[in-house]
Amino acid sequence: MGLLDRFRKKKEVENISAESTKITTELEKFCGSDKETYEALLNTMALDPRKIGTPLKEAVENAKKAEKEKDSIIAREWYRVAGSLAIYEGSAKKAAEFFNEAQRIFPGEKFPFLKNPEKAVAKAQEYYKKHLT
Repeated sequence: MGLLDRFRKKKEVENISAESTKITTELEKFCGSDKETYEALLNTMALDPRKIGTPLKEAVENAKKAEKEKDSIIAREWYRVAGSLAIYEGSAKKAAEFFNEAQRIFPGEKFPFLKNPEKAVAKAQEYYKKHLT
């Protein structure tokens, strides 16, 4: 077996492994068949927001400061952090406000969370009660 044949064989095995092995996350298991809520929380919810180390108020202040300094990337990220913390606090209204701000700064970035923030926050609260106590 030549070097090229070994390379092809290895690629075939990698492709089969990648296709047949799908890792299911805790959040995905928790949301089950509710794919809409899973998609809403996937890139917005912090699985353990206690590890963020920044209070909500400070995250919002950091976002506004970065905006004033015309640093849109940092501002967007701080609004995302603030949105995650608002989800943890159980405030769909605040979370939607912060994700709207992040989306305003980068209009190409869409947050499925904004379709139904109340439902997403309710599911996140269930998750937190189950996994963080």
